[in-house]
Amino acid sequence: MVAPVDPFDLPEWLGVEAVTWRGGTSTDGRSHLVRGTLTSATAELPCDVLAGDLAFPRPVLEERWRCDAHAAWLRDEVLTLEQDGRLTLAAPGSSVDAALVLEAVRRLAKAVGSAPERFTVALRL
Repeated sequence: MVAPVDPFDLPEWLGVEAVTWRGGTSTDGRSHLVRGTLTSATAELPCDVLAGDLAFPRPVLEERWRCDAHAAWLRDEVLTLEQDGRLTLAAPGSSVDAALVLEAVRRLAKAVGSAPERFTVALRL
């Protein structure tokens, strides 16, 4: 089940504390999904990065969400969804690499009203 998430409904600590996104899986550009977690000194939130354009062997996102991800990206935003009970940053593309993770997290920081400098990204190679 996929549902939209309004960034204003995300936990307040994302906008006021130092936050680290830690990848739980590799960002080698071979996968359409990289699992991760947003953490601060006081809290944690599962947060994945999804490249929503992969269509074979089956689409990873319904057409509606894929179009919304592209529209958000064009506005310098990232589409925030809940997928499988986890916050998911949906972006254009067919695979997730380090550059896509960095840009998606930067856009999330902007969406929650935080300075991007408050966010750190720790990637798995």
